[in-house]
Amino acid sequence: MNPELRNRLAMAALVLAVAAAGAWQWLRPPADDGSFAQGNGRLEATEVDVAAKTAGRVAAILVNEGDFVRQGDVVARMDTKTIESQLAQARAEVANARSARETALALVAQRRADVVMAEAVLTQRRTELDVARRTNARSQSLLKDHAISEQQADSDAARARNAEANVSVAQAQISAARAAATAAEAQVAQAEAGIAAAEAVVARLQAEVEDGVLRAPRGGRVQFRVVQPGEVIAGGGKVVSLVDIGDVYMTFFLPEIAAGRVALGTEVRIVLDAAQHYVIPANVSYVASVAQFTPKTVETQSERQKMVFRVKARIDPELLAKYPEQVKTGLPGMAHVRIAADKDWPATLQVRLP
Repeated sequence: MNPELRNRLAMAALVLAVAAAGAWQWLRPPADDGSFAQGNGRLEATEVDVAAKTAGRVAAILVNEGDFVRQGDVVARMDTKTIESQLAQARAEVANARSARETALALVAQRRADVVMAEAVLTQRRTELDVARRTNARSQSLLKDHAISEQQADSDAARARNAEANVSVAQAQISAARAAATAAEAQVAQAEAGIAAAEAVVARLQAEVEDGVLRAPRGGRVQFRVVQPGEVIAGGGKVVSLVDIGDVYMTFFLPEIAAGRVALGTEVRIVLDAAQHYVIPANVSYVASVAQFTPKTVETQSERQKMVFRVKARIDPELLAKYPEQVKTGLPGMAHVRIAADKDWPATLQVRLP
């Protein structure tokens, strides 16, 4: 072999060796001195299902898988034609009830006028009775002195009795007029109750129509369109599944020795298998209070370690808001937990973001 070619190959091998050594120094995990713990897991996010409140036909779905939606955005509509026709009928019944109330109010006014008129008639009859009684008294006195005939005296007495009867009739008319006024007022109350009932039906049907407009309960990304337009679903049937990309976390497991030293808020660094050149900061938001047997998908440092605690590391929502397009759930990775707060993160776990 040519000596010059041999030297070049030796130099290239040396460069590759140095590069490999540097890469190993960069990628190798930190030394296990008890200051750090690690566990493998997958990125997860809170999933929210947008479902129909009542059974019906899906009229339209306004989003596609992968679309971003904000809280309150309309994602789908249910067919509400039947409910809308019932709503129109209920509104007509409200109008009828209000018309009945106006009629009842007019009747009340009329009956109250009848009461006033009957009271005026009673006053008139009492006046006539008073005059008839005085006339009868004078006639009886004059009859004793033979100043008038007995026929005249009897006629005056009959007028007094008739006046008394007229007073009784007027009093009965007042009672009847007051009873009619009370009945008319009851009709007003009944009409108002009918209005309230009809308006309640309108409010219920309006709520059902509004429930037919399916809105996103929180912001996120559309994960699945569970059904398609035209399909009939039962009450509570799912239409669209959302992923809240503002609530992303990784669940992993730690041996009981390490988990016992982890507190809520402890700093975590997440390194994803698909993007090992990025280091994502997170904080412990949950530590299980009960240990469980090691799941098959969890690797522990010791085969003898059979009991582990579930830990959840949550990524800051403000950080997630800066990278909505890059947030993907289901990606596997490794979570590194700094147990010793006075220990600095190694260079390989310093935060590195896109």
